[in-house]
Amino acid sequence: MSAAAPAGPLLLALDQGTQSARAMLFDTRGELVARFQQPIQPYRDGGPGHAEQDADYFWEQLAQACQGLWRDHGALRERVAAVALTTQRASVVCLDENMRPLRPAVIWLDQRRTADYPRLPVYWRWPVAALGQGETLRQFQSKAECNWLAVEEPDRWARTRWFLLLSGYLTWRLCGERRDCTASQVGYLPFDYKKQAWAAPGDMKWLALRVRREQLPELMPPGQPLGHITEAAATATGIPAGLPLIACGADKACEVLGAGAFAPDTGHISYGTTATFNTCNARYVEPIPFVPAYGAAAPGRYNSEIIVQRGYWMVNWFKREFAAEEVREAERLGVPAEQLFEKLLEASPPGALGLTLQPFWNPGVRIPGPEAKGAIIGFGDVHTRAHLYRAIIEGIAYALREGRERLEKRNRTPIRRLLVSGGGSQSDAVMQITADLFGVPAVRPHTFETSGLGAAINAAVGAGLYPDHGAAVAAMTRPGTAFQPRPAPAALYDRLYRRVYRRLYPRLAPLYRAIRQITGYPGRA
Repeated sequence: MSAAAPAGPLLLALDQGTQSARAMLFDTRGELVARFQQPIQPYRDGGPGHAEQDADYFWEQLAQACQGLWRDHGALRERVAAVALTTQRASVVCLDENMRPLRPAVIWLDQRRTADYPRLPVYWRWPVAALGQGETLRQFQSKAECNWLAVEEPDRWARTRWFLLLSGYLTWRLCGERRDCTASQVGYLPFDYKKQAWAAPGDMKWLALRVRREQLPELMPPGQPLGHITEAAATATGIPAGLPLIACGADKACEVLGAGAFAPDTGHISYGTTATFNTCNARYVEPIPFVPAYGAAAPGRYNSEIIVQRGYWMVNWFKREFAAEEVREAERLGVPAEQLFEKLLEASPPGALGLTLQPFWNPGVRIPGPEAKGAIIGFGDVHTRAHLYRAIIEGIAYALREGRERLEKRNRTPIRRLLVSGGGSQSDAVMQITADLFGVPAVRPHTFETSGLGAAINAAVGAGLYPDHGAAVAAMTRPGTAFQPRPAPAALYDRLYRRVYRRLYPRLAPLYRAIRQITGYPGRA
């Protein structure tokens, strides 16, 4: 954080993520001036595949993050010019006519689905089948929360007057407006990603889903005002009443923008709970045919994205299942357990002596498909926890490298720069593995809080401090430390990637389908 920021306007970025709620202050140069982080419980585990959390719990934790910021940096509050909110994606809230939650929010990690979804008219079924998209459509319909909620909880669904993403619900709590940002609309919703608007009345999505247009919020593009902080929100959060709340988009979109990835020749990796590889483009480019490009956190731009659903979630999985020793030692030292995992990377060589991990701990829709499961191959009696941890880090990077190659073909543009953000990017060892495995320099942005900075960029544009997003990105983003690929590890990774990793999924997919058929996990629609 900047120790001596010059006097001037500040931008308040609120980031309600999966693992924490953060309140951050940035100046107009993009320097992080102050920050408060409130750890949260991501979800309540209600059984296999269930992930829910009380919507008001998120609001309370966000308010606590704000109050913590003012408690530590109260003198800065009067300099705030605008506020922007970014949140985790694809988490939905059912609300009654008085905007009271009818049930816990369904978090993006939830895996429930239904086989009872609307049957499309013949005039839609035939073209879908002709294009070979029948299974993709079935996955879309079966996973859509509005579809399975209507089946499993018909009374609650009948009373659902408003169906909002978490971003829309927290926007209402902040400014009393039922609005959301176009760049936050990532999920099973009737949204036209190319036009960045709700789907037209005759669009097939309205027939495929049980949600109605009148249940959805008004949408605003990034950089435009959503409303103003209400007196009630000011009391709860300490944010001055009347400040404008500026639309900015979901956390991944803000990360891409805050990293400075503004063109298709720049790849952006996010090592977060979900790991992603993104390119930003003025053209609408589907990363996989019939899989949409999402709205960028800047108007008129799109992010083509490859997702590893359980990305650095796997680090938490490793910590829970295999790292009791490091957890105890971290508690004794008063440091995060992940900090001690650096020693595990030091204790294992590049390539983990052939131990190779495919990180599909969650099923996909197209690539990977709905049958996908994780795999680890190459075990020998020499392998230890250290090799397993390295295989996790390398496996996530292998999957993202595959995404990079796919996006280069789709964009018809080679990627010349690689920017890396998210929690994993704070590790020098992870950054070096990334540079070696991708074979190009891996660069940290100047701040690790890139999602917050992306929100702050939109707040700055919305407050009139910059004329447009291009000018704000140029002024508020810049590269930080760069890690250069090392020839020997890069050559080793390239051979393992081409001759081992890329061959795993095609060979294992039939076995995954058999496992799914025999055990019923992941669930079938």
